[in-house]
Amino acid sequence: MGINSVWYNFPLAVGNLTSLGHFNPLAIAFFLLFVASSLGITFWAAKLTKSTSHFYTAGGNISGFQNGLALAGDFMSAASFLGIAGLVALNGFDGLIYSIGFLVGWPIVMFLIAEPLRNLGKYTFADVVAYRLQQKPVRIAAAIGTLAVICFYLIAQMVGAGELVKLLFGFDYELAVVIVGGVMMAYVIFGGMIATTWVQIIKAVLLLGGTILLSILVLAKFGFNPLNLFAAAAEKYSGVLAPGKQVSDPWDAISLGMSLMFGTAGLPHILMRFYTVPDAKAARVSVTYATAFIGFFYLLTFILGFGAMVLVGQDAIKQIGTGGNMAAPMLAEFLGGDAFLGFIAAVSFATILAVVAGLTLSGAAALSHDLWVNVVRGGHANESEQLKVARGATMLLGALAIILGILFKGQNVAYMVGLAFAIAASANFPALLLSMLWRRFTTNGAVASMLVGTFASLILIYFSPTIQVTILKHADALFPLKNPGLVTIPLAFIVGIVVSLMFSEKQAEEKFAEVENRIHIGSEN
Repeated sequence: MGINSVWYNFPLAVGNLTSLGHFNPLAIAFFLLFVASSLGITFWAAKLTKSTSHFYTAGGNISGFQNGLALAGDFMSAASFLGIAGLVALNGFDGLIYSIGFLVGWPIVMFLIAEPLRNLGKYTFADVVAYRLQQKPVRIAAAIGTLAVICFYLIAQMVGAGELVKLLFGFDYELAVVIVGGVMMAYVIFGGMIATTWVQIIKAVLLLGGTILLSILVLAKFGFNPLNLFAAAAEKYSGVLAPGKQVSDPWDAISLGMSLMFGTAGLPHILMRFYTVPDAKAARVSVTYATAFIGFFYLLTFILGFGAMVLVGQDAIKQIGTGGNMAAPMLAEFLGGDAFLGFIAAVSFATILAVVAGLTLSGAAALSHDLWVNVVRGGHANESEQLKVARGATMLLGALAIILGILFKGQNVAYMVGLAFAIAASANFPALLLSMLWRRFTTNGAVASMLVGTFASLILIYFSPTIQVTILKHADALFPLKNPGLVTIPLAFIVGIVVSLMFSEKQAEEKFAEVENRIHIGSEN
């Protein structure tokens, strides 16, 4: 059978996907089963969450393998499963830049970040940056950067969640976002990191299993030969195997690549996971497992994207949502009917819920541990007070997530996460790296690096084509690049170095020997 006849045997899915956006009992049953299971885990975890250590880091009792799965669960977000598949389905080859970009940050995390972070910190990455510097200004600047990253990351997850629940139940998008926010808040407030970790582990297993099964079903249509799939895509849509449809400017491609590569090492919810393991060795082991799981998963997202392009069709995908975020669930229904749609939708929802929980938890840690306990209370707050503030911060961030999800309706979730990575790579990564590796790094340098990295990213994103042209519908944009990483990452490093050289800090230099010692030998934490 020739390539030409392969895909013509599968009619465009507009007529086939009749249950999308309508009442679908089987899909809803899977969906509710997962929600009930996650709330059951929360009920169990709530009994174990007695202290701030349990709330933020699960008491440091998660094994390397378990944390590797949870890290993979945290990282394989709505951007990965829904967003990349949608980008590939609508743009072809250029979606690969997200798959590769998300993955290549992990060697940096493994060799530069994981072990020092575990040995120096307690709950947040700000513990590491502030270790030999002045606590208050560093923690305030770190919290600002952390919250900026979390906000952009939350946008992507909530948009994906809203579209998914709308797809399954036929609810209005806005109501769907509110429902997701409410469920997430319930289990973060009561279950903390213990519940979040186990939901992430279960979700990672389900997501890998669902993606493998979906990829096998796609490849079965093309003789288990990916080349046949790509050839069918090229025949159906011209130019999809060539670069340039999504990222046409080479500078934009470099900027996006830098953001994705260095942003991983600055994501607060990823960095926070290294405190859930007992020691630095377990932290390294967890990164090894996470990298293997994530790498395998990203290879499969490319199959899903091209499979949706050929079997479902770009027109049908755009009818459900302009961002293409529902390409994978539509492909699941095309290949396996309502039952498979229900399973994939439940897995997608699990993906979003787990990541939103991790993000909210890291934001709550920044607000309560960094700002309230160490800035407002000067390090003197009892366990009960810290837990109350952490849970209050969770409610605040949950409400913010709902508002942002409604405001950014229709955006591609992988693209929005790319912007979050740019902020993380500019605001957090330079200060974190310099604080661990450079003796002459100072408080003023750290604060300047984090604030300039954060606000330069936010300002350039606002003046970029993303906001000015796509959202505000202006004819052009002041800043030409869609992703600001190419400018803001070097700028944050330069500012941190120059300001540190201008304002030396003797105490910070003297304490550097202790930092080096703890990085290599460890601590009692």
